Amino acid sequence: MANTYTQIHIHFVFAVKFRQAIISNDWKDELYKYIAGIIKSNNHKLLAINGVADHIHILVGIRPAQSISDLMKHIKQDSSKWINKNNFLKNHFEWQEGYGAFSYSKSQLNAVVNYIQNQELHHQKKTFREEYIDFLDKFEIDYDERFIFKELI
Repeated sequence: MANTYTQIHIHFVFAVKFRQAIISNDWKDELYKYIAGIIKSNNHKLLAINGVADHIHILVGIRPAQSISDLMKHIKQDSSKWINKNNFLKNHFEWQEGYGAFSYSKSQLNAVVNYIQNQELHHQKKTFREEYIDFLDKFEIDYDERFIFKELI
């Protein structure tokens, strides 16, 4: 789109189905590279990606020609297929339904990148659920407890 100039930065958070801790250190870097390829092929800019065994954080510079929900559909759908095709797990892999998407200004990006890069450290002190609810509260997002990422019962 000629003469369209934007600066849109979105921090995505999404979890493995039932928040199972099954993203292995053995293949997580390959997964992150694959997701980076999905983001690049959709003409967005990856600023940071990291996570722990049950969820991932991604910071993306978004182009406005594609909706956030469409990008997340591609990321989750294509990466699930890739994980299953590569037989990284004995069982079928799926991402949990839904995701968090939080917007930041350019002046906040260094702090967000630092936060994403230090996920292992953050989760020594706080569970994913606590972290996610903190994000929802910080951004004043109304939510229903029934629909917060579910654990395997």
